[in-house]
Amino acid sequence: MIGNNCGFSGTVIGAFSKIIIGNNVRCGANTLITDSDWHLDDYRSSTPKPIIIEDNVWLGVNSVVLKGVTIGKNSVIGANSVVTKSIPPNVIAAGNPCSVIKNITNDSK
Repeated sequence: MIGNNCGFSGTVIGAFSKIIIGNNVRCGANTLITDSDWHLDDYRSSTPKPIIIEDNVWLGVNSVVLKGVTIGKNSVIGANSVVTKSIPPNVIAAGNPCSVIKNITNDSK
């Protein structure tokens, strides 16, 4: 499910079970969102898990969002990040693996 007013630039969405994308989500070039390892017949693969990307999230260029992750509303994911665990709302997160680097407040500049 994809919400209203979203923008995608060369984004791949691989939904094996469920991916929910909220309103006003922006995905930079070459982002990947996938809820599965895609080789279920391989013993090293695990069960697909849903992904939830809440409203007003911005995924930077080349970001990867993996199965079982929720990204909270108003959060920004930095370029080239690999999101393997859930990210809370109102933060800037980046890295591999992606982690919170700053809280976003109305007075953040």
